[in-house]
Amino acid sequence: MCENCGGDRDVHIGPSRRSLIHLTVSALGLALGGVALAKETKAPPKPQNVLSPDAALKRLMEGNVRYVEGVSRRHDFKHEREALAGGQNPFAAVLSCADSRIAPEYAFDTGRGDLFVCRVAGNFAGTETIASMEYAVAVLNAPLILVLGHDSCGAVDAALKAIKDNTSPPGHIPSLVDAIAHAAKAAMQQGGDVLNNAIRQNVIDNVAKLKSAAPILNAAVEQGKLKVVGGIYRLTTGTVELIAQG
Repeated sequence: MCENCGGDRDVHIGPSRRSLIHLTVSALGLALGGVALAKETKAPPKPQNVLSPDAALKRLMEGNVRYVEGVSRRHDFKHEREALAGGQNPFAAVLSCADSRIAPEYAFDTGRGDLFVCRVAGNFAGTETIASMEYAVAVLNAPLILVLGHDSCGAVDAALKAIKDNTSPPGHIPSLVDAIAHAAKAAMQQGGDVLNNAIRQNVIDNVAKLKSAAPILNAAVEQGKLKVVGGIYRLTTGTVELIAQG
């Protein structure tokens, strides 16, 4: 027994798991921008971005159709800057590859403050990315996460070559290989177009990873507040083909 506790055993009883989850979410909101009362009373800077998960996905894909057809809207960036100076409420979060040919804001014909985008070569959900997506969902109320892969992904190709040749790329690139290795190995076992299969599997893997990320993202999915989907960006057309929507 602790000498300073005066025999009060309850001092050492920890909170329940449910309490810990509640405290974690509350702390995240407070630490990353969220004094709860202010958040409830302050109107969102872009009211049109307050959408259900299904409506958010529909809007995202309608924007892609405009982009593909070459009829993207003209965005008033000046007034959007003014409206967003005090906050943000994106209607979707996107985990995209860092490839310079992939630009989610263009591909979905969106304006400032519409998308919360994380980009990393190989579009995989590492610890920092998951934390960023938790922020987007728990604090910014984003109802949708899209994991966006693309044709001819160099990071996925590098992972395949490293595994096949049993070699290690220079610098910090092996960290990318490790993150994509599961999808690469699965595609190698499938045969066929191994690169395309690995790109697709990598998207599927990371959709599953984000959907199950406890305690924040998985709870939002279970409550119907969040949808996590995957897509493949086609370089030649700009079309995004949705996969892993279940």
